[in-house]
Amino acid sequence: MNKRIAPHKLNFDTGWAYSPAPESIDHVHIKDQYKLFIGGKFVAPKAGKYFNTINPANEKVLARVAQAGATDVDRAVNAARGAYDNIWSKMKPAERGKYIYRIARIIQERAREFAVIESVDGGKPIREARDVDIPLAAAHFFYYAGWADKLNYAFPCRTPQSLGVAGQIIPWNFPLLMAAWKIAPALACGNTVVLKPAETTPLTALKLAEVIEAADLPPGVVNILTGDGSTGAAIVNHDDVNKIAFTGSTNVGRIIQHALAGTDKKYTLELGGKAANIIFADAAIDQAVEGVVNAIFFNQGHVCCAGSRLLVQESVADEVVFKLKERMQTLIVGDPLDKNTDIGAINSAAQLERINAYLDLGQEEGAEMFQCGGKNPDKGYWCQPTLFTNVAQSHRVVREEIFGPVLAIQTFRTLDEAVAKANNTQYGLSGGIWTDKGAKIFNVGAKIRAGVIWANTFNKFDPTSPFGGYKESGVGREGGMHGLSAYLDLH
Repeated sequence: MNKRIAPHKLNFDTGWAYSPAPESIDHVHIKDQYKLFIGGKFVAPKAGKYFNTINPANEKVLARVAQAGATDVDRAVNAARGAYDNIWSKMKPAERGKYIYRIARIIQERAREFAVIESVDGGKPIREARDVDIPLAAAHFFYYAGWADKLNYAFPCRTPQSLGVAGQIIPWNFPLLMAAWKIAPALACGNTVVLKPAETTPLTALKLAEVIEAADLPPGVVNILTGDGSTGAAIVNHDDVNKIAFTGSTNVGRIIQHALAGTDKKYTLELGGKAANIIFADAAIDQAVEGVVNAIFFNQGHVCCAGSRLLVQESVADEVVFKLKERMQTLIVGDPLDKNTDIGAINSAAQLERINAYLDLGQEEGAEMFQCGGKNPDKGYWCQPTLFTNVAQSHRVVREEIFGPVLAIQTFRTLDEAVAKANNTQYGLSGGIWTDKGAKIFNVGAKIRAGVIWANTFNKFDPTSPFGGYKESGVGREGGMHGLSAYLDLH
């Protein structure tokens, strides 16, 4: 039986602190200025425009990055088309696999450099970049390298054929991983690529261009264009692009879907989410609390599948909330390069402004807000981990994607009520179930309308597993064999 803990026993004063443990940056080289990667070479943008990419932890400029215009997009698509027609589509699949495998090995060799750049450009803790992002990025290239010469086995009794040029647009929350997520299957299927990273986190994609150079990938097979939304729009609307893969907001996804309507372009859209973590009374509470912290706070909530809603069975709600608050007090907000840091910087000033607006809105709607009350660094973009209790289903902090370290907590009495509340959202990307009953996991999991369901864990990824959502969380799947079919015509 779970025992409730009286609120008056709450004591958050730990009385100790870790000594700083900063990651070395001596091995990292960031250029003052980066050009566009087109046709296997770094070339200047035709309009000569550049923009700054900022370290969100200290607001310092890391580098000047090229702004690609419509002319540059046309150059990149032409380079990709030439490489597809003359080299990549004609190459033996096993040879294509060797190139992809080589990219994976070089990423592994330069893992420490990639981890630091991911951390300083995006604000995420070095532990997450080092232990999750970079190893998973390499794993995706390794995985799809193995599929390059086995497509006939993946789709028996069918004739898989590559599509041509794939235009790919990725977000700022997992820059290198999202690039690997999209580039690796596209190449394995025999397509060429024009990739646009997010304007706030372009550096690891540009470092990936250096890896592609080092791997001697034929010129034009992968092209990387930095820029803002207009660059992405030019890729989507280019007549010679055969496939669009987009990860980002639902609003932009709608615009892309509208733009592609009536064309013969294939597309996959991985969009927003408002995932529900469901804790039943028979769950291992301490394990569940740690899972919730991992789901929403360790990644600053910068994950489309973050468990930003928590549904707790009434009989253990007090205990769960108490333990969550206690655990939140131990989280360290600070320098992303410090190995002790749990919660790094918010990606940009605009994103922090959006999060703060939701914090104000939640209180205006009548929810009770709890923050740890820690001191933020003087410079940079920071948000203390936050939870809202006493929320209703109609509250916007419950219904809308915030993309920050903000958790909304609701209670339920019965299994059916938990499922109803979990499904009462326009999104359907992911969800979590915490219980010690295997039958309950299968029962609830089958009823939740979400693409990915985790049981007694959260935010675990593997290149062999497909990922994608229902409803306004997207169209299609990425990862696993499903990720191959998105880049093929199957006859």
